[in-house]
Amino acid sequence: MNGTPIHAPVLVVDDHADIRLAMGMLLRSEGLSIVEAASPEAACDIASSQALACAIVDLNYTTDTTSGHEGLELVSRLRELAPAMSLVVMTEWGSIDLTVEAMRRGAADFIEKPWNRARLLNTVWAQVNLHGMREENRRLRAESLLSRAGPAAVCATESSAMRRVLELVDRIAKGDSNVLVLGENGTGKSMLARDIHALSPRAMHPFIRMDMGSLPESRFMDDMFGDESGMRPGRFELAHRGSLVLEEVSTIPLFQQVRLLRVIEEGELERIGSGQTRRVDVRVISTTNADLEAAARASRFRLDLLYRLNAMQVRLPALRDRQEDIVPLARHFLLRECRRLGRDAARFSPSAERAMRAYTWPGNIRELEHAVERAVLSTKEAELDADALALQRQDDAPLLLDRITLPEAEQLLIQQALERNENNLQRAADALGISRQSLYRRLDKRRLKDPFEPVD
Repeated sequence: MNGTPIHAPVLVVDDHADIRLAMGMLLRSEGLSIVEAASPEAACDIASSQALACAIVDLNYTTDTTSGHEGLELVSRLRELAPAMSLVVMTEWGSIDLTVEAMRRGAADFIEKPWNRARLLNTVWAQVNLHGMREENRRLRAESLLSRAGPAAVCATESSAMRRVLELVDRIAKGDSNVLVLGENGTGKSMLARDIHALSPRAMHPFIRMDMGSLPESRFMDDMFGDESGMRPGRFELAHRGSLVLEEVSTIPLFQQVRLLRVIEEGELERIGSGQTRRVDVRVISTTNADLEAAARASRFRLDLLYRLNAMQVRLPALRDRQEDIVPLARHFLLRECRRLGRDAARFSPSAERAMRAYTWPGNIRELEHAVERAVLSTKEAELDADALALQRQDDAPLLLDRITLPEAEQLLIQQALERNENNLQRAADALGISRQSLYRRLDKRRLKDPFEPVD
């Protein structure tokens, strides 16, 4: 990532200097600002004296190298000292009980040592971006720019249709009922799910997402409920006391739905290979663009499961039904992209704003976001006109490649391939003429938006 870091620093806490050095170098190469602490005491001093986006905390220290007690106590102390800061714990492979206890004390996620580079970066960026979102929410609340807080891409709204949704979300979030979020692809369902969690009494506990459409049937049981032989907790355990988002819930195979129903109804599960019943306290937020009632009538979705998931329902309007919000959303995306690329702030010309209002946006917020990203990449001008957006001739976008650098061209082409193929990595790789593994490497190198972190 280029330019000056725009996020609050990340605190790395480990009593081994080589680990702090290696992690610091990796995260700094991503444009993150890093602060290091060699002991729990130093970490608490730092957390009490400066704003931090995220802390990566080892669970074992010199005076107690095996039990994890010092690390767990540190998690609790950091949660009290800096409640707005996200916490990620570092654990040795197989330390599942410690991991679960750390998440019960307020850790948002975990990484294993030795860490996987892609997993580490994705985890840290997710927590840093979530912290930034929360800080933006607080700023907007203080300035009274919005009637309520929430992710800017969902809540940058002047439309009555969206304001009604946000008023409903305010009420729903305060409760504890399961929620079903409906809407077309790209309308912001996953963002709204995160918003419901952030505004709920569970906000300081784990927020776990699972894309059910990308989960192979062979991994359903161990990914959702855990595997005793591998000492791996499932998504329900990781989400204990927090929220579990089941994205594209309509894709769950019928024979797996009964297993899911039991856990949701009873709050109990058993890991694969274990006879021990474990209690879990999870709020389930489901998202889909499908008609689940029609699927239930056609016997493709269990009606009793639908009743459990649909205790409360939110339907997001399509972008074409919230015309007043198109330009404010586009300006938000433009400012974010300029900051991300280290560019001076740009603006839209009157012709660009007219073109955006006139366009039907079949891909909704996701399409608008990608259109702004393309426009920023395709021109160096301070004012972006309608041609830069290329709304009516998106297939001609390659003609703009002579105006941008090679790295920017690669990023633009990858983004276009992902968009055309609905973020399906294999189809996008085929369209680009490269392997899936090669596409993964390029996504990691360029820090493109994770295709498994969708707007919808």
